[in-house]
Amino acid sequence: MARVIVTGGSGKVGRACVAELLQHDYEVFNLDQARPDKELCRFTKVDFTDFGQTAEALSAIDDLYRGVDAVVHLAAIPAPSQFPNSITFTVNTVSTYNIFEAVRMLGIKNVVWASSETLLGIPFNVPPPYIPIDEEYAARPETSYSLSKLLGEEMAKQFCRWDAELKIVGLRFSNVMEPADYAKFPGYDSDAKLRRWNLWGYIDSRDAAQAIRRALEAPIKGFEAFIIANAETVMSRPNAELIAECFPGVPVKKEFGPNETLLSIEKARRVLGYEPRYSWRKQ
Repeated sequence: MARVIVTGGSGKVGRACVAELLQHDYEVFNLDQARPDKELCRFTKVDFTDFGQTAEALSAIDDLYRGVDAVVHLAAIPAPSQFPNSITFTVNTVSTYNIFEAVRMLGIKNVVWASSETLLGIPFNVPPPYIPIDEEYAARPETSYSLSKLLGEEMAKQFCRWDAELKIVGLRFSNVMEPADYAKFPGYDSDAKLRRWNLWGYIDSRDAAQAIRRALEAPIKGFEAFIIANAETVMSRPNAELIAECFPGVPVKKEFGPNETLLSIEKARRVLGYEPRYSWRKQ
């Protein structure tokens, strides 16, 4: 049984992640600022902007555990505009640095971290260079939130350069949804512009959790980033119609199905064996 720390295990993705790991026989501990509504595993309150708390919590807490096998780092301000820009940037950047430095100090070699689709230029007020978008083009952060995620990825690359045995996987999650959110999806068809900001993408929290588990189990080293989205868009209208209306003139990189995701998950499928299991159409 692998022992895994989940930071931010009380959040939307965190709750699903804890449940997924427990279902696959991991020993899980939730470290967060907020206590979860339902405790699926042991909870400890930790402020990850404090390096001392971070290093201590990843090392041992009383008789709960001593040493861990892996860290899933989800604790962060989860979106732009929830706090002043400087707060968002500081909290996300410092907490991510503290996690990466603590795992290096403690010899933990397996880290999965929540990056974001937003560093790809979202919201697409400036159109993307091509569609579908993938991990190949240079990041284009448009907010302090997405800038913090970009710097997190850059830090991960350098930490992995310092330690050739370290693995840090950055998962660029799309807009996270839970089943209760799906009732409003049919209404998006009336106006393509409502969801043009991320090419009509989303990720079910349970599929986000699946991607985390697969990233933990992937036999890779160094830093890798993956777009994690569902296999479909939030729309019933066909992609060709949506693109013609909202992104005329943007080059199409490859063929896609009428409602296939325009946030490419091909790399995650190929390297991690990730395949979305949940669809808003079936809820």
